[in-house]
Amino acid sequence: MFKVGILTASDKGYLGQREDKSGKVIEEVMTNNGYDVAYYKILPDEREMISKELIKMCDILKLDLILTTGGTGFSPRDWTPEATLDVIHRETPGISEAMRYYSLKITPKAMLSRGVSGIRNNSLIINLPGSPKAVRENLECIFPALKHGLEILKGISSECARK
Repeated sequence: MFKVGILTASDKGYLGQREDKSGKVIEEVMTNNGYDVAYYKILPDEREMISKELIKMCDILKLDLILTTGGTGFSPRDWTPEATLDVIHRETPGISEAMRYYSLKITPKAMLSRGVSGIRNNSLIINLPGSPKAVRENLECIFPALKHGLEILKGISSECARK
């Protein structure tokens, strides 16, 4: 079972002025699909705070998968992709491209998502949009390949054993 961390970037969520519905959707979907949600945090839309938390989640907590929600749009306070790029060692553009492609079939607004994904050490970080509906759709898109990618990253895939 893979350990998952959820990081919500939301000024209002951090201040308790808005319920974090997107983070709860991630928790529900991941738990229902056999993942262990081991950590959950809400932070304000502050690039440095997000970067530091991602490093903690990867390097100290050693989570297998970190799913962020929020902060991927055009607002001047949206810094999640930049914070993610600050900490990853290798990008995984296919994941983000697939999510945008999938979402474009639903809404042309999907092209406005700036979410990125990448690997830091043995952790995969994926930026999801901020809306609960878009979170659910994007997770639906990546599920067919997610487990296999995590198995390869962790060195437990049958393909890794053949090499």
